[in-house]
Formats: sequence, C-alpha cells, structure tokens
Amino acid sequence: MKNPIEVSWFSALCDDDYEFLGQPDPMLASSWEHCRNIVLAAEKGGFDNILLPSGYTLGLDTTAFASAIATLTTRIKLLMAVRIGESWPPQLARQIATLDQISGGRLNVNIISSDLPGDKMDSEPRYRRTVEAMQILKTLLNGEHLSIDGEHYKIDLDPPRMKTVSGKCPPLYFGGLSPAAKDAAAEGCDVYLMWPETVQGAKDLVEDMTARAAKFGRTLKYGFRAHVIVRETEAEARAYANRLLSKLDAQQGDAIRNKSLDTQTFGVAHQAELRAQSEANDGYLEDNLWTGIGRARSGCGAAIVGDPDQVLAKIEAYRAVGIEAFILSGYPHINECDMFARYVLPKLDHGRLVID
Repeated sequence: MKNPIEVSWFSALCDDDYEFLGQPDPMLASSWEHCRNIVLAAEKGGFDNILLPSGYTLGLDTTAFASAIATLTTRIKLLMAVRIGESWPPQLARQIATLDQISGGRLNVNIISSDLPGDKMDSEPRYRRTVEAMQILKTLLNGEHLSIDGEHYKIDLDPPRMKTVSGKCPPLYFGGLSPAAKDAAAEGCDVYLMWPETVQGAKDLVEDMTARAAKFGRTLKYGFRAHVIVRETEAEARAYANRLLSKLDAQQGDAIRNKSLDTQTFGVAHQAELRAQSEANDGYLEDNLWTGIGRARSGCGAAIVGDPDQVLAKIEAYRAVGIEAFILSGYPHINECDMFARYVLPKLDHGRLVID
C-alpha cells in the first residue's frame, strides 16, 4: 500500500504572479497582503504544505514572512526556502527552531545552494558548502554537539537552547541537476525536488538519485515541482494556457527569465531543452504536460494541463514512478489554488509527507 502523497501550493513571494505572463499587474505584485492571502487560500483549500520561495533581488524576505504567516495559520505546513549563501548555519539553526516553535511544529525547510549576494562562488565548492551547512543544521537541530572541521566551516559548538517542537531537524528539501548538486542532495537532504519532467524522465531521475543516495547509506523521498491548469474540460484548460501567453513577446520573456539569479544552471538549461523538444506539438512535451510557462519564467517551466481526470491521472503517473510530494502553482495563484482544491485535491490520497 502506497503512502499518501503530500500536495503543496506556492505563495508568490518572488514577484511571480500574473493574469497574463509577462504583464506585471500591481494587484498581483508580491506584498504581505497578497502573499498572505495565497497561503490562507491554500490552507482553506486543504493543501498539506506551502512553498515560501526566496530570491535576493525579488520580492519579500522569506524568513520574516514565514514568522508572520505562522501566527495566522493552524494546519498547513510551511516550506520555507533558505539561501545558504546568505546565512550563517548556527544562527540559521536557531531561526529554524524558533520558527518551528511559533508554527507549532509545522516548519519544513527548502535548502537553496545560493551565493552571497554580490559574491560569486564556483558551483562545485558552493554545493560542498551546502552539504556542510545541511550537516550543521541537522546536528544542531537534533540537539547534538557540533564539531566540524570542513572546507567552508570550522566550528565547535553546543546546540542552541531553542529546539524544534519534535526535537529534531525539520525535513530538508533540496533540488539541482548538475552532478555536484545531485551528489549534495544524495548526501545531505531528505526530499529531492525536481522541476517538470516527462514521466519517464522523472522515473530515470528517481533511479539515478536512489543509487547516488545508496552510496552514502541513505534513502530519499522525491518531490515534483510544477504548475497546473485544471478546468472542467481539456479544451477549456488548453484555451486558458493559450490565454496566459496571449500578451507575451519573446523580448519580454527573455527579460523575465534573466532577472533570476539561476539562469545559467543545469536545471534551467534542461527546462529550455524540454521546451525546445515540445515546439512541434504546440508546447506539449507529452500528454497534458505543457512547457509554455517556461517562455516567461526561469526555473520551473511547465504545467500539467487538462480536465480534472487528466490532471489526476498525470499526478498518479508520477506517483507510480516514486514521487511522493508535489509542489504546485498556477496563475493567478489564488484562482488556480481554488480550481485545484475544488476539482482535483478531494480525489487524491494526500497528507503530510512522513520522513523516516
């Protein structure tokens, strides 16, 4: 018997909400009020978790937002993104423990292997630094003495007095496609996140990461980050997808993609490759997987598109190859959150992800 899957929504803290892709809308700009309302809608709709993204140049500060929204929610878990390049891990451990206390034990952490703003580090040492940081967080948040003599951190330190509700480190979610990123995930994280893939591509990646983790004596859970467009009929869903792009030109799309700090990563390049492969089929890479989103967005660049049964079947297909956590979003985020909660979520066997 399969475990329930975790179904998460996305709060657009990073200036990523539109009615028409590429057309900034003051009503949908990242603000405390707007992003708060997305989280509250997701909790009301029954989602298990919500991703609170982080980008230095874009939108709101994630840690400050998480602290505030934790006091306004009661059930939904908060997947707070943290940029390792901007943090000192022992201090981050204390922040995580405090936020977990504020939320009543509802905090998850999305690790981002970022640079320090204004300072560029080569990717391989940056990922090695991220592994060390994850080790530091797990040690301190598990209440253990830290003694690390690493490449990037040399610290001898007792854990902070403030502990998480469980007394353990919250689950660490992490993604990346370069060899160094995959090895970092295999060694340090709990949930490996992938951006949109074909079903076969997701299966291949699960098998690859399972083998890499086994070399460290570890097992991973797997998550899938994608957009979604669900309507009563497939024709309506496809028409809405076309509407999203109806005011976008190529120059606008390039400008939006280049605003992000991750535009040169393996993952972004792979999303562009998938988009190129789908051009001959109106942007559909395979049944109900549309890459048009990536024309105006760096990173996660495809959407599951269809009627409720088609969207459900696509999610179950990914589940069958080992995906246990889904992080979904749609435009505008509050509207699509309601659509998915109305048409698909009640049909899914879902709940909080259990980390052994």
